[in-house]
Amino acid sequence: MSDLTLPAARRPLGKSGIDVSALAWGHWRLSAADPKLNARLAHAALDAGIDFFDTADIYGFDGNGGSGTAEEAFGALLAAEPGLRQRIVIATKGGIDPGVPYDSSEAYLSRAIDASLRRLGIDTIDLWQVHRPDILTHPHEIAGAVEKAHAAGKIRAFGVSNFTVAQIASVAAASSVPLVSSQPELSALRFDPFVNGESDQAIDHDLAILAWSPLSGGQLAEPTEPRAKAVAAALDAVADEQRVSRTAVALSWIMAHPSRPIPIIGSQTAARIADAADALKVRWTRQLWYAVLVAARQEPLP
Repeated sequence: MSDLTLPAARRPLGKSGIDVSALAWGHWRLSAADPKLNARLAHAALDAGIDFFDTADIYGFDGNGGSGTAEEAFGALLAAEPGLRQRIVIATKGGIDPGVPYDSSEAYLSRAIDASLRRLGIDTIDLWQVHRPDILTHPHEIAGAVEKAHAAGKIRAFGVSNFTVAQIASVAAASSVPLVSSQPELSALRFDPFVNGESDQAIDHDLAILAWSPLSGGQLAEPTEPRAKAVAAALDAVADEQRVSRTAVALSWIMAHPSRPIPIIGSQTAARIADAADALKVRWTRQLWYAVLVAARQEPLP
């Protein structure tokens, strides 16, 4: 019997008034090459109870070009199925300018929001996020772009990605539009947000945590080094007992935290998207949850 509460299938997106699924489907691998596959995957996500779709203007960039191609592919899907827009919550990001590399000036962010709207073919972005911190930009410039876009109805809610705890606090203080989310890398192998204050900040200020790379770039699915293998073994102890996949257990380990992070899955296979939904079924005891953490730390807890 578990002494940790199962996560709800849905949760509020901070103070935005937007309700989202407990898992999100990420589009960093979405391509215009196979529109039929994109449609199948989108419907697989919806069938699995996932209606929160996360993309970014930089997705598709290969080092030389391709920026915006994931948004364009997503926009083509929305154009082909007009009723789909009303069934999903759309998140995207801006602020990475290849070669610069980061620009969060008010002018650049305003252009980035307009460009994302154009590529997606929509009037309003549900959640717009600054993708990476630009340390040369004052937070009031970010706030200026966000406030104008929000007032114009171009964005409903505002978040950040890959920001430190201090940077999150600074941007939140500068903006009259409430900050509702933070998107860090978070997994059983990269659990920094659980110990560096970010998850505590999220609880204190009602921020949703969107966890990117929740499977550590595939290392938890197919571990190749000793630490990853130790974590996989701790996850397998739960997976075998509860007859679910290691992937579902890895996602559920994140979701068990009281900040209730939202893992962003990037699978390009319908069956794996469906499998991810099993994360909502996994029951944890404190002992089992901490066993995964100890394996990840590679040393006992104090």
